[in-house]
Amino acid sequence: MSKRFRFIVVLLVIALCFVFLHPTLKWYFWTNQEDKALALASREKIKDYSENMARADVDKLIEMAASNSTEPLSEKYAPIIKEAKNRRKALGMEIPYQWTAQDVAASFKLSSKEKFIPIAQSILETAYRDSILGIKNYQTNAVKLGLDLSGGMLVIIKADLDAAISADGASSDTIADSKKAAMTLAMDTLRSRIDKFGLTDPVIRRQGDDRIYIEMPGAADADKINSIIMGRGILAFHIVDDEATQAFREYYRNNPGKTFDADYNLLNPEIIPEDCMVLGVYHKDAYGIDERDDREPFLVVKKQAGLEGKHLVSVDTSTDQRSNNPLVNFSLDAEGAKIFAELTTNNVGKRLAIVSDNKIKSAPNLKEPITGGSGSISGMSATEANNLKTVLRTAWLNVPLQLETQQVVGASLGDEKINEGIKALQWGLIAVLVFMLVFYKEAGINACIAQILNLYIMFSILSAFNLTLTLPSIAGMILTIGMAVDANVVVFERIKEELRLGKTREASINAGFEHAFSAIMDSNITTFIAAFFLSILGTGPIKGFAYSLAIGVVSSVFTALFVSRLIFDFGTQTLKLEKIHISWRKL
Repeated sequence: MSKRFRFIVVLLVIALCFVFLHPTLKWYFWTNQEDKALALASREKIKDYSENMARADVDKLIEMAASNSTEPLSEKYAPIIKEAKNRRKALGMEIPYQWTAQDVAASFKLSSKEKFIPIAQSILETAYRDSILGIKNYQTNAVKLGLDLSGGMLVIIKADLDAAISADGASSDTIADSKKAAMTLAMDTLRSRIDKFGLTDPVIRRQGDDRIYIEMPGAADADKINSIIMGRGILAFHIVDDEATQAFREYYRNNPGKTFDADYNLLNPEIIPEDCMVLGVYHKDAYGIDERDDREPFLVVKKQAGLEGKHLVSVDTSTDQRSNNPLVNFSLDAEGAKIFAELTTNNVGKRLAIVSDNKIKSAPNLKEPITGGSGSISGMSATEANNLKTVLRTAWLNVPLQLETQQVVGASLGDEKINEGIKALQWGLIAVLVFMLVFYKEAGINACIAQILNLYIMFSILSAFNLTLTLPSIAGMILTIGMAVDANVVVFERIKEELRLGKTREASINAGFEHAFSAIMDSNITTFIAAFFLSILGTGPIKGFAYSLAIGVVSSVFTALFVSRLIFDFGTQTLKLEKIHISWRKL
């Protein structure tokens, strides 16, 4: 293997590792605390912040334009300046060297500020939103800190799969598949519910056959979170009263401030029929949160649910073969099929509101009776179809859950352990590097470079696979440092033996690596096998230790046999060195 090829491989590995590690570096070292706090907030808070900042910036812009200010606009107005520049180019207008508020206003060719304000606010809000969500994305892809380091809540939930299968009436031939589907549904449902809290990347994974392991960093309100996790959810289908809806719209149009109280309860319940209620119509906005529909904000629906979500058996999406439009397909159990057949037969031509947590998520038209126990919902985009599928699948959970374990770890304890772990890692690395420099002289520099690169690769792989950094993980890294040095020591001692035989630098290096290869590979392969089985059979902290140990074994072999050899060859072939200083005493 040529030196050039090894050099190219090392450069490619370093570059690839930087790509993997970039989100971690960006989040922990290149993002200030204020931006971190915003990115860690719920999407509702991010939306409020973006709207308020955009509104304040536009007010300032209008004020500057009204006062004929010649002050150049700051960098925060760059998105509006970009749009104004595009408009000037399209109109063939001159582009200013420095932009002022008057230049921007003139670029939009709008005489009314009422028209300019919503456009400017939308542009700036989008910029703020994209910036914060971009930082949030870095956090998502960065190395995570476990609960023992960051604090938070650990929950282990047992899913009663037998009860769920019994309720669904699955046959003996399909029990295994039904249990797998029930477990997947339970995890998806819990993930959907936990996301409502805006928590920072909760860890949700399957543990064993029927348990769900959940880590929620920073979670404080344990009782509230448990009530949501353990709840069964609310999903129902209600018939829309179109006549009452039309009457309500007229009333709301004429009395917008006198229709609801602060909690959106009707101030005058008599404006709708006694057997009806008013619910808001919602869709997912650019932040991924529910937003009331501007075109049709409210619908009047029957109070009595026509069908409860517990009768849903399966939900999936497909594409209409004729129109190529997205479809949401659903099927019901036997009881639900009878209820739905009667409901749709008696209400053909009306709309059926799909209600989750007192929010209307969709209201498709009933074109014909649905009597076969299954049906399809059309007339929406692919994104809307996926959102509706998620609602139908996760709003009602027919799998009984039982809380088995709950632990709360304080953040202050986590900070203390982080500092202790980092200090242990630092002092361990420093001690090893000093020993190698003192004991192996020039070759010790080689080992130091390999060790630093070894840690760099380890953290990069942790980031690439979104693994969680815990105290056992740090222990595995510290152990890896010693093991990586062991590989260098084996190579260096073999080289010294060859030098004692009177061989040249190049011959000693070649023979040293050749003779040490099998010993290094044997020891590291056995360690990797042990780490592999620990990762499979172990749980929690043991898995973290096993993962970091396995990653460390791979990276230390690469740095000891590949990178270290490249550095030696560089000195021999490029720098034309004839001697090698590899011992603190004379050979």
